[in-house]
Amino acid sequence: MIITISGKPGSGKSTVAKLVARKLGLKHHSIGDLWRGMAAERNMTILDFNKLVEKDKDIDIETDRKQEELGRKEDNFVIDGRMSFHFIPKSTKVFLDVNEEEGAKRIFQQNRGGVEQFSEFDDALESIQRREMSETKRYKKLYKVNYTDHSNFDIVIDTTRMPPEKVAEKIVKTISMFKEAKRKQNL
Repeated sequence: MIITISGKPGSGKSTVAKLVARKLGLKHHSIGDLWRGMAAERNMTILDFNKLVEKDKDIDIETDRKQEELGRKEDNFVIDGRMSFHFIPKSTKVFLDVNEEEGAKRIFQQNRGGVEQFSEFDDALESIQRREMSETKRYKKLYKVNYTDHSNFDIVIDTTRMPPEKVAEKIVKTISMFKEAKRKQNL
């Protein structure tokens, strides 16, 4: 079983993916952690790194190849990344939605490896709005895909008013229902 978790900035992708992986006894991979590490290596914020990637598509291509390869070579893992659903098509695809204000609040309150720290909430909100525009533009240009289009996903959850533990429980329960329905179909 492979589960890909995508979503908007601040929706809880990494937190929820770790919880789902733990509940199901699966390995966890995070494209967000990979990107934050790449930005930190360059002493850049995520927004600045995204601007760099807009000009240098080789970074996206390298990340994409890693995801495709992972999907071909491994099984039984959870991965969180905006485009993971696209590069690992045989996965159960989950999208976590969140309103911009709540997403910005979550990011504002976190320390994400020193690459996303804000002194004011409005700075966090403006940053994620610009980041989302940058990523949406890049993904449409490179892949002709809108990563926020809910029709790309098997499960869509609005996390705005839901704690990560409840989101993870809902995902695990829904996947269990999918498996049971498939089992019944095969009888």
